Amino acid sequence: MSINGLLKGTKSTLKAEFIRPSTESIIITTNNVPTPCDLLVIERYVKSIDGIGSDEVAAPQLPQSKSYLKITGIPYLQPSGLAITNEDIANYLKNSKLFEGITLSAKPCVIKASPKSDMAIIWVDIWDSQNGSKAKTLINHSFNFGRHIATFKGTSMNPGVPQCHNCWKWGHTTFACKAHCTKCQKCGGPHKIENHRDFAWCCKANFKLNPPRLETKQGEPCPHMFKCVNCKGDHMADNSKCPF
Repeated sequence: MSINGLLKGTKSTLKAEFIRPSTESIIITTNNVPTPCDLLVIERYVKSIDGIGSDEVAAPQLPQSKSYLKITGIPYLQPSGLAITNEDIANYLKNSKLFEGITLSAKPCVIKASPKSDMAIIWVDIWDSQNGSKAKTLINHSFNFGRHIATFKGTSMNPGVPQCHNCWKWGHTTFACKAHCTKCQKCGGPHKIENHRDFAWCCKANFKLNPPRLETKQGEPCPHMFKCVNCKGDHMADNSKCPF
């Protein structure tokens, strides 16, 4: 009996449109996404093909794609006072019944909801079917995380947040920047970093300070602390270790 005859016998609307052998596998193109029952019928059909040992046939698998999710409602700090890590989230999901049968396609990514927030946003990428059936079972589903209630939400692929190379702030590209002048990624002043030594206030003499500040000597690099325009930390705004 043909594969479509077997499918029709189970009252399935699925139809095989094309079948071709591949290296150590058989590729079957169908008119729709097979259900678990359809996959059992397909497995039965493949095992019935002459010359194929039924013990050698693995369970049919659907082509996999990625679905992109985020989790909200989880605190950034644990009761111990330490920041929650990617490994903490991965281990929690691995042992959760809600995540049973679902595989991560990459490590979860933990970020603060905002620089001064005590809550985190967890970005989670999973292997899924092409119609996103696994993601649909998670989206808008809430679960307990300690004494907190967290929620899965759908999101688009997160290729990264752009950083402007004009004002050095995050969230927009250089071409979309509305700043009137270029900012220095070292001090945030209205000059390019190559002109920092000549224009930055920190390199200028100020004898009113206690103790007085001397002018940085010509030809010498700026010896003063960095000042990130995003987190106000002592590093350059384009430093990859910036917690912002």
